[in-house]
Amino acid sequence: MNIRELAVPDAYVLDLVPHGDSRGRFTEWYRADVLGEALGYGLTLAQANHSVSARGALRGVHFALVPPGQAKYVYCPSGKVLDVVVDVRADSPTFGAVDAVELDSEQPKAVYLSEGLGHAFVSLADHTSVTYLVSSGYSPGREFGINPMDPALDLPWPSGIEFELSPKDTAAPTLAEARDQGLLPTMAQCTARYDELRAQYAR
Repeated sequence: MNIRELAVPDAYVLDLVPHGDSRGRFTEWYRADVLGEALGYGLTLAQANHSVSARGALRGVHFALVPPGQAKYVYCPSGKVLDVVVDVRADSPTFGAVDAVELDSEQPKAVYLSEGLGHAFVSLADHTSVTYLVSSGYSPGREFGINPMDPALDLPWPSGIEFELSPKDTAAPTLAEARDQGLLPTMAQCTARYDELRAQYAR
């Protein structure tokens, strides 16, 4: 398992190593030691989510207020998605930066994004499953979204697909509107949270 940081700081892609024979295939899709060594702290598992999506289903851009925020470890065990990470930390030096990773069950990878980052994905095949581990439970009063079709953000959605969004994601503000409304986490809040997690991990 190899891990490398994405263009969005504090987000990582993990190249997984499948092992197969005539019986099928086995993949270690999460390793706490590998992630902990890269981050300097571990993923506190509070909830595990699983979605199944038709081709064109687009979910996000979602983020949670910090603290505590919601880190995510994302894996696609069946099908294919384009997974997108957005730096929505209001005063980040890389505010608005975007990176995308194709998660394909045939060439397995995983994506980790730290607290304070935005996350979205679009399904590229019918019956695609996405499983993600998260560091905090669902808290509707602390979770917000950015419109994934924000023209200024210009996310790298593939052409030739008819997208289907939830009403909530369709009505979400642009990144600039969310910043003006004070909805976004700040880099200072996120850095303090990361430092707190590192201190706890070192004990």
